[in-house]
Amino acid sequence: MSLPDLASQIVYGRLAWATVAATLLLALLDVVPVRRLPQRLLAGLLAAIFVLFMLPGAASPAYWLTLAFHYPSGLLFGCCVLKLRQHWDGQRGGGAVMMPPLAAAIAVSGVILYLDAMGLLTQGYYYAGFGPTAAPLVALLGAGGCALAVVRNTARPQAGALLTAILLFSLLRLPTGNLWDTLLDPLLWGWAVASLAALAVARGTRRTAVRDTRLPAPAPAGDLNTLSALGAAQPSSTIKEHVSGN
Repeated sequence: MSLPDLASQIVYGRLAWATVAATLLLALLDVVPVRRLPQRLLAGLLAAIFVLFMLPGAASPAYWLTLAFHYPSGLLFGCCVLKLRQHWDGQRGGGAVMMPPLAAAIAVSGVILYLDAMGLLTQGYYYAGFGPTAAPLVALLGAGGCALAVVRNTARPQAGALLTAILLFSLLRLPTGNLWDTLLDPLLWGWAVASLAALAVARGTRRTAVRDTRLPAPAPAGDLNTLSALGAAQPSSTIKEHVSGN
């Protein structure tokens, strides 16, 4: 087991947390119904965030965020970079960075690892990320799969983000020297679960709308009153005809 250099950890933590904070700011701007900010003003806000997070010691918000949440995973860092680029290219609220297959893999892996970390599984899955054989092998297979996806243009942005995270682990051992910390963290897991929940709600709403369109339209109130009147008059007319016949 080899740990990353402390200086590279500090630099990575500040840069990664600044990127996460900038992405959260842009996500807030997407949700709040405000006018689109001019490109220069937006660039100034992002630059101010990065300058603030690069301050030394406890003056940087990244210092306190690292104490509370540790380091963002390399995959979260890559996904945030994708989201920033998407927003900067003018795709406000654009395509999903957290695609359903990626979100499902992160959600399931997170449940297994967190249950193991809490002692409910006790299989040592998290500590296997420090292993001298299994972790490098998984990283090598993952890097190969990501490279193949990039070449085939299959989910290229997401594959590139995952490949970058694996390279950070392989070359610099960032962020902690554990493979799972490179691929997963609580914020990324929450993002994945929220994406799956939003997808499930959207599909449920769509199915309800399709089912409603297939149901026959209710009759207007006037037609219902006419039908009721005819139904009420029919028995009496039948009785009158029977008496007349007799």
